[in-house]
Amino acid sequence: MEKKRWIAAGAALVIFVVLMVVTPKIPQAEEYHDFADQRKLFFGIPNTLNVISNIPFFFVGIVGLVLCYWRNYFQLSLQGELVGWTLFYLGVAAVAFGSSYYHLNPNDATLVWDRLPMTVAFTSIMAIFIIERVDEKKGTISLLPLFLAGVLSIMYWRYFDDLRPYAVVQFVPCIVIPIMAIIIPPMYTHSSYWLWAAGFYLLAKVAEAIDKPIYKWTHQIVSGHTLKHLFAAMVPVFLTLMLAKRTIELDRRSLLTKWKIYMVEVKERKFKSNSTETNLDVEYTAVSTTTE
Repeated sequence: MEKKRWIAAGAALVIFVVLMVVTPKIPQAEEYHDFADQRKLFFGIPNTLNVISNIPFFFVGIVGLVLCYWRNYFQLSLQGELVGWTLFYLGVAAVAFGSSYYHLNPNDATLVWDRLPMTVAFTSIMAIFIIERVDEKKGTISLLPLFLAGVLSIMYWRYFDDLRPYAVVQFVPCIVIPIMAIIIPPMYTHSSYWLWAAGFYLLAKVAEAIDKPIYKWTHQIVSGHTLKHLFAAMVPVFLTLMLAKRTIELDRRSLLTKWKIYMVEVKERKFKSNSTETNLDVEYTAVSTTTE
């Protein structure tokens, strides 16, 4: 098992190096900073809605951080869990400041402070998932390397104007975590909340991609980027609800297995229902024939 893990880690590193060699450089486009909604709605705040729509991150981050330590409300028992969730909620709360600072004056220099706290959140949540689903010790050890990888990916982008490492840090957890949530048996209940969180993050990326069309469709009421912030803030909301509700999973079956069992049960119920209807039809026909 240990050998397989080292092989998997080595394979991942080789794939990353190969991708860096064979794929073209991805520079930060200047158009990225040209958001649809640039209005000063009140107090002279530029890009007002894009700035204030970051406020939910602060409140969710602070609430989550407090509950991590208040009477062990989340019942974090595994080694590294408390550190991982602390880093996650610190990252979430810091997004409110970093993203607001960026949207006051959108450019590459301020974008660093927008992406840095998000990277802390991405990498810590990946480590948490490894702790819960793969291996407690290795997940705990991975907290620091993943955090450093995230910081280095931003530094690499800033100094070499190449987004490839940052794209890996951002999108790999978004792909791997939902897959792992489906196929790997959970330690805790309410595992489906991971999928709700992933779904809202996907909505956030879609809204970000169609920033200007959404602004046009809503008759310049709200832009896609503002909605992106609100959808993204729902990710820590659902993860906080998950932490508050979950307990130790006694029946450790993956979501995929549960879905398969559910589908079999649905088919069995449908088959029994059809069989009952057929029997009733036969009995009705027999009664009718006897009567005649």
